[in-house]
Amino acid sequence: MNDNLQAQIETYLSHLDGLIRRGRQLRDALASDPSNGSAIAATRVWQEDCGVTINQLSGGSKAHWLARLFSEAFLMRSATGHAVEGAAPEVIVQRLLDVLEQAVAALSRTDDGPIISASSEVLPRRFEFVHNTELRPIVEQAYTDSRRALEQRDYDLAMRTSCGILEAIVTDALEHKGLGALAASGAPAGKIADWSFETRLAVAERTGLIRNGCARLPEVARTYRDHGNGGPKVTVSERDARRAGQVLHVVMRDLNPGR
Repeated sequence: MNDNLQAQIETYLSHLDGLIRRGRQLRDALASDPSNGSAIAATRVWQEDCGVTINQLSGGSKAHWLARLFSEAFLMRSATGHAVEGAAPEVIVQRLLDVLEQAVAALSRTDDGPIISASSEVLPRRFEFVHNTELRPIVEQAYTDSRRALEQRDYDLAMRTSCGILEAIVTDALEHKGLGALAASGAPAGKIADWSFETRLAVAERTGLIRNGCARLPEVARTYRDHGNGGPKVTVSERDARRAGQVLHVVMRDLNPGR
């Protein structure tokens, strides 16, 4: 196994460990109080994070065994085996935990059998849609760095890195479309490199390159360029960091709809 693949596996294992720890806390909270509003909201965010990770490990294929397990975790079976609705929230959380633990087991296998990490579908290059080939390895490494920072609870770094990737891939899409086409859609004059982060996102939405997912960016993320550069001190929460990462994934899907 080459060093790069091993490093990616270790990154995934660390991320899965964090998801499992969060899931156990949420499961216990919901078991104690199923109507706990904050726990329910946190569970939705956690489920989204699980879905993103499972999608990556499955290579974006819904037919992959891991993706199927993830989907089935939300279903409750009747005595006849048919799918019905109504599984309790803590039950769903436990089922997702079981899926995550199977992913850990698959990534950790060292025998001669098929292991999840050996498939080219499992650890895909997420940024093949980026037109600037020199930019691809940079944002790929930054993506790994952002995940590591999140696991290490460096929420400011995680959010700034996610926003940096977001700005880079949106800028790449704008440059590929061309200033002429952008101007026809009401883009401001001047070089794209001189536009603010907000302007780039707005123009990308207006020209149909991306949808309106950036509306979910927290305010602190919109001014991420100012962090650590002598600007006003800000506090970045875990929610801010995770929300920025979720928006990044939405925009990645917009720019690469076939993914």
